[in-house]
Amino acid sequence: MATTNATSFTLVVPQARASSRNLAELILGFGFIMVVLWLPTREQLIVGPVAMLAPLALVLMQRPTVNELGLGWRGLAASWWVLPAAVGLTILSVLVARSAGTFHPLYNANLTHVGGYVLWTIYQQFLLQDYFMPRLTRVLTSDGAIAVATVLFAAAHLPNLTLTAATLLWGAVSCWLFRRYHNLYALGLAQGLLGLCFAVCVPDAMHHHLRVGLGYFHYQATLTGHQAGSALR
Repeated sequence: MATTNATSFTLVVPQARASSRNLAELILGFGFIMVVLWLPTREQLIVGPVAMLAPLALVLMQRPTVNELGLGWRGLAASWWVLPAAVGLTILSVLVARSAGTFHPLYNANLTHVGGYVLWTIYQQFLLQDYFMPRLTRVLTSDGAIAVATVLFAAAHLPNLTLTAATLLWGAVSCWLFRRYHNLYALGLAQGLLGLCFAVCVPDAMHHHLRVGLGYFHYQATLTGHQAGSALR
């Protein structure tokens, strides 16, 4: 009996430590991202790269394979239907927006800006699927992990309520798709395309050029300043 108890104790302690570590990494990772989003622009440019690269370093420290990260060939062909589906949804959304009179040009259609945005959406999927989801799965059930990851993903887009609602839906869908296909490429590209579609189909006054955190309010201040300048002319 003493041997059995001792064995059970040695098994429970490492599991408790692993759960505590996963929980701590989740809290610190999400907390750091939220702090950066609410920093002024100058400080954000300094601290932001650290907040983005730290989760990458923690993931790579585990020495995962490219397939484990969702960056290999596994699931690529099977998941590729997601991109045409996103294209179809984009075309339908543009037609509806034109009919409703809400369609408008992208505020910055520069190729560098658009390309940078798409790369950022791919990295967002990396953070969601390779950093947050595995840690959540180790402390919750699979469905519970998806639910919490979805809420965290959406909360990172506050106080932009329209974008938060959209990412709440997309977060759940993308987590489910990644669990099924375990590949990031189609998901990242689809998110980029749908994000650009959202930007041109929903009025800027509602999504503030897709800004989140403190930048959401900076858009309003800039808009107010432009309006005041126009009134003086």
